[in-house]
Amino acid sequence: MKIIEVHNKKTAKQFLDVARIIYKDNDTWVCPLDKTINKTFDPQKNEFFTHGKANRWILFDDNKNLIGRVAAFINDKKAYNFAQPTGGMGFFECINDKNAAFLLFDTCKEWLSERGMEAMDGPINFGENDNFWGLLVEGFSPPSYGMQYHHPYYKALFEDYDFSTFFVQVTNNLDITKPFPERFWKIADWVRKKPGYSFKHFTFKNSEKFVNDLIEIYDNAWQFHENFTPMSKKDLQNSLAEAKPILEEEFCWFAYHNDTPIAFLIMLPDANQILKNFKGKMNLINKIRFVRFRKQNKITRARITVMGVIPKFQKSGIESAIFWHMSKVMDKRPHYKDVELSWVGDFNPKMRALHESVGGVFSKKHITYRKLFNKDAKFQSSKEIPMDTKERNK
Repeated sequence: MKIIEVHNKKTAKQFLDVARIIYKDNDTWVCPLDKTINKTFDPQKNEFFTHGKANRWILFDDNKNLIGRVAAFINDKKAYNFAQPTGGMGFFECINDKNAAFLLFDTCKEWLSERGMEAMDGPINFGENDNFWGLLVEGFSPPSYGMQYHHPYYKALFEDYDFSTFFVQVTNNLDITKPFPERFWKIADWVRKKPGYSFKHFTFKNSEKFVNDLIEIYDNAWQFHENFTPMSKKDLQNSLAEAKPILEEEFCWFAYHNDTPIAFLIMLPDANQILKNFKGKMNLINKIRFVRFRKQNKITRARITVMGVIPKFQKSGIESAIFWHMSKVMDKRPHYKDVELSWVGDFNPKMRALHESVGGVFSKKHITYRKLFNKDAKFQSSKEIPMDTKERNK
């Protein structure tokens, strides 16, 4: 076997092609868009390069056939917030061969170690955790846009290399053809009628205001998450620009109290239902096809990528009121049948409870693993977010 660093256009293309080779006989897998992955590793387009670094490799067998790929990265804003300086690895794809997988893992470990890291998380993204995060270990159904799909044998490759579970990510499915629990709507009505509360959906016309509001809510709501770092406005703007072709304004809602932003919900149409047949290519013809298929209501599923409520207003029914507004939007789009609630970590008991309260049913399980380079070091899984953040924030 021979592993080489991605260093030019040819090897960058081969990095993309590895996944198409590994999943060539799998009808469930959806190839991510090439341009999305290319942006991840482009210092001119990925904001994370301003405070981090990344590298990637491809693996050949003795007959010069592509059999694997991997990437490693360091986010300087987060790497040093753990007991061990921790980097990341991701975009792992490999044939079912332990020697090949271990060579890819070893390459990441060596690269990270040379730069002062003592552990690595994976598979993760060199970006926010709403895309390309975690290893799929249960629920091998078609992935929604941005969610990871893997072969079942990957789990053994990671665990045989002594990766340990850092946290578990659960995705639930919500059948929106079924009515919500009546209790949920009673809470929503009560909140909507209270003075001072207002609800607005996102508009591109006022995108600057909504971006600022989202950052204000996020930085407040996520402050008790382990290894929290404030959200980058430029990174959020870049994400918005990339999502613009599929984003629907009425799928993103904000809640306010006396005009102060207090909560938001971001939902995207599951573009993978159309992109499945594009094989990662978004050329002019496929752009035209995409627009046509959207008009034909070929997308029947949406994915809630993130939701946040500032601590002061948690447990006050705000989530119910946002879902009420969202349900009215979906009533106008009867071709939508399901909403994927993804993903919630085992460290987030409040969000797990919310998924259950709206009738979410288990759909998928991903695992984010951590590998400590020093076997004598003490492993610690991700810390659970305290239930009393509302009280702690008074």
